[in-house]
Amino acid sequence: MTGEQGCCQMRGSESDGTSQDDKGNDSSSSDSESSESESETDEASVNEPPEKQEGKELQIYCDKSEVNIQQCCKHCTIQEKQHEQVTPRRFSKGQFCLKLDGEGTYECTATGLIFEVTQPVTIEYSVLSWSKYAAYVKDPWIVVGPIFDIKCTSSVLTSIQFPHTLCLNDHSSEKPFKVFHFKKNGPEFECSIDHSTTHVKWHVSSLSPVGPVIERYDPVYYHGVVILYKVINDHPSLKFRVYIATNNNSFIKDISKTVRRSLNKFIKIEKPPCHKLLQNGKKYRLISDPEADITPEEIQFGDDSTLAEKPFFEVYLEQPMELMLSLVNVESEEVVWKAKLRECDWTLHNQNDNKQKKSLNYLGKRKSSTNLTDGLCNKQQRIEDTSDGMKSNHLLTDQQLMILAKKMGKDWKVIGIGSLKLSIEDIQQIEAKEEDVNMYKCMMLRKWRDSEQNNGTAHSLYECLNGQVSHEVLEILQGFLQQT
Repeated sequence: MTGEQGCCQMRGSESDGTSQDDKGNDSSSSDSESSESESETDEASVNEPPEKQEGKELQIYCDKSEVNIQQCCKHCTIQEKQHEQVTPRRFSKGQFCLKLDGEGTYECTATGLIFEVTQPVTIEYSVLSWSKYAAYVKDPWIVVGPIFDIKCTSSVLTSIQFPHTLCLNDHSSEKPFKVFHFKKNGPEFECSIDHSTTHVKWHVSSLSPVGPVIERYDPVYYHGVVILYKVINDHPSLKFRVYIATNNNSFIKDISKTVRRSLNKFIKIEKPPCHKLLQNGKKYRLISDPEADITPEEIQFGDDSTLAEKPFFEVYLEQPMELMLSLVNVESEEVVWKAKLRECDWTLHNQNDNKQKKSLNYLGKRKSSTNLTDGLCNKQQRIEDTSDGMKSNHLLTDQQLMILAKKMGKDWKVIGIGSLKLSIEDIQQIEAKEEDVNMYKCMMLRKWRDSEQNNGTAHSLYECLNGQVSHEVLEILQGFLQQT
């Protein structure tokens, strides 16, 4: 039984603001409003009338802000998975779609949701922001996971398991979880039917915005993440935003939304999550080596999911240099997270490096690139100068394409459409075949090579991918250029 199939079409929000859900209950107008309010991936469309939005062709969507829900924790016993892992289709405005083949229990690899169904069904869902419901989630309730807008075409969806961010440790039976369920007449806090170290199970009564909560108890421990962004500007100094957050996709999505709407330009720096638990109500301090200006001095941690603007540390260094950042519990002086920031973490993406601009202008053979260091640009210049005209004209082989495919990231579909000029139909045809993801990537690259005919070379692919893929992929292409 294959759980993941392509969902060809997504239903738009009802224009009258009220719809019948799969259990026969009226969903509130807030349901469609909440889905529409989460469309920050295309902010220009938020203000468009519904008829124009419904007429737009859906595009494959990739949200880079996602964090793995089930991270390793020495206190949590992760049970062996008894259900099938399925990968959803992703569409514009952060929507997901699963078309399930038959009865069973399926876990979404993108969101951590687990669906139990009794027969074939199509499920559509998206991650929402808790800030819209801040007025209803007051003390003693605390948010413990993402909130979702879930739609289903029939009543065969019997239960949903929501990922939660708590480390239960020895508190697993003390407090029962509840599920915040926002209906037409307002919110309800419905009982869960079970929970594990990673999920909260809920019997589906009707479908509208839903997410896990719990009554506050002490102490509350969270699985946490640290999210870093670097400011991009013309100044040689370094400036970072450092957020500490629960491993909650709604929380993380709000951070991403805030950064995108900032007047500054940022790049995200990927680092591992916290290796120690974060405790609700405790204060944390960020320390740097060498010493940097850090504001504020400390932050009191809590799940700020209901806040539209999340607190963060600002880190400033007058001169660019490598530095070590550590997050420390002020009371115990325990280091809960540590990461080294290296020049390669930001220079690969720095669009304002003056030396890099000069090197790229010297090439004079293409538009200025924004993600290579001086050494990489000079290396490319030497390759072009010394080429005998034959190396760069060799077509890429299937073996070379597979080497590249294995190094490409999760955004391969976006690259295929945006950089290699493939269509959504091309991507869907590739995914229609029963292959693993590396084979999909290789097939995408092969389709590009074949469409380019005599121009399907390493040099041509380098030009297409320059600025869109990792430094490692570009270096592999450079190696192909040097091969005899």
